[in-house]
Amino acid sequence: MVTFKNLSDYSELNSGTMKARQFFSTNMLLALLFFLFPQDAASQNKPHAKTFFEHLARVEAAKLSLEIDLTTLLENRKSEQYYPATLTDSDGKMYRIEVKARGKYRRKISEIPPLKIKIKKKLLKDAGLVDTLNELKLVLPTYDNALGDELVIKEYLAYRMFEHLTSASVRARLIRPTNRDMHVEKTRKMYAILLEDEEETVARLNGVLVEQYGTSPDSLIMNQAALVSVFEYMIGNTDWDIAMLRNVRLIKSPAMGKILVVPYDFDFSGMVAAPYSSPSSDSGLKTVRDRFMMANGIPTEHLKRAVRGIRDKKKDILNICRSKYLSIEASDQLVDYLETFFQQIEETEEVPRLFRMPPTD
Repeated sequence: MVTFKNLSDYSELNSGTMKARQFFSTNMLLALLFFLFPQDAASQNKPHAKTFFEHLARVEAAKLSLEIDLTTLLENRKSEQYYPATLTDSDGKMYRIEVKARGKYRRKISEIPPLKIKIKKKLLKDAGLVDTLNELKLVLPTYDNALGDELVIKEYLAYRMFEHLTSASVRARLIRPTNRDMHVEKTRKMYAILLEDEEETVARLNGVLVEQYGTSPDSLIMNQAALVSVFEYMIGNTDWDIAMLRNVRLIKSPAMGKILVVPYDFDFSGMVAAPYSSPSSDSGLKTVRDRFMMANGIPTEHLKRAVRGIRDKKKDILNICRSKYLSIEASDQLVDYLETFFQQIEETEEVPRLFRMPPTD
C-alpha cells in the first residue's frame, strides 16, 4: 500500500513554494482516497492470511520445486492450454497446480517460456491461504546457463528498485526453483522471478483494472505517471507505453476516477541489457544502453518532482545493485550504468530528455 510517506517521497520533495505545497495537498488528498482502504483480499475476509504469492516467496531466493510435463509444454508453447504440474514449497509441502506458457517475445525465444500458474481455490482455503487470488506469474531465464540467471536477477533488481520508490508497484520476488520434466530424469536449477498476478496487484491497491487503449494523460495520477517515466528513463527502458497498454498495468480508483500507472517487464532495458533487446523504433536510439524520456503529456513540474525523489534515493538504489546473487563484476556494471543517470540529473535542474552512452573499447 502506498502510504503518506511513500507518496511524499516523490510528490513534494524540495517543493519550497506555497503553490507547490497547495498542489501537493490536493494531490495527496486524492491519493489518500485511493489508498486509504484495505490493501488486498486478505484484509477483507482473512486479516492474517497470506496470499499464495506471499507464502511461496517468504524469503529471498526461496527454494521451490516444479515438476511439469515440460516436453509437451514446449511443443505447444503457443497454446493457451493449461497443463497439470506439481509445486513444492520451501517447507516441502506439495501443491497440485496448472501451468501454461505466457508472454509474447520471450514466449517465442526462451528455452523455457515464462509461465502462468493457477491453483484451485479450494486448495488455498485448505492451506489457510487467501482463496480469492489463485494465479501467479513466473519469469524463467531466457537461456539455460549462467547468463540466463544473471539477466533474470538484473531484471528482478529493477522490480525491487521501483518497489523501493513506491509500493504502487508489481511485487516481484527472486526464487530458486528446481524444474523437473516428468519425462526425463534431468533437473534444472535456476533463478527466476515470481510475480504477483494483476488481480492481486489490483486487490492490494483497492482499484479496478483498466484495459482500454488510448488512456489520456489527464486521466492519470500524475505523480505516479511522472515517477514511472523517470524510472524507465533511469534504467534505459523504452519498451513501454501507457496509451497502448504496453508493459504497464492501469489501475483506476472508483472513488477518485483517476488512474495509477504500474510498470512491469524490464528485460528490454539498458540496465538488464539482454542480448535480444532493442530500443523502441520511435525513440531513434541505436542501443538500449542509451536513454530517451517518454513523458508525453506529463507536466514538467511533476517530472522534476520525480527526478528529485529518485535522486534522494540514489544511495538505496545503488545498494540494491549490490546483490549477493550477482557477481561483483555484474554489480559494478549496474552501478556504473545508473551512475551516468545520476550524474546527468545532478548537473542540471532540467528534466533529462536524451542520453547517449559513450562508446566502449
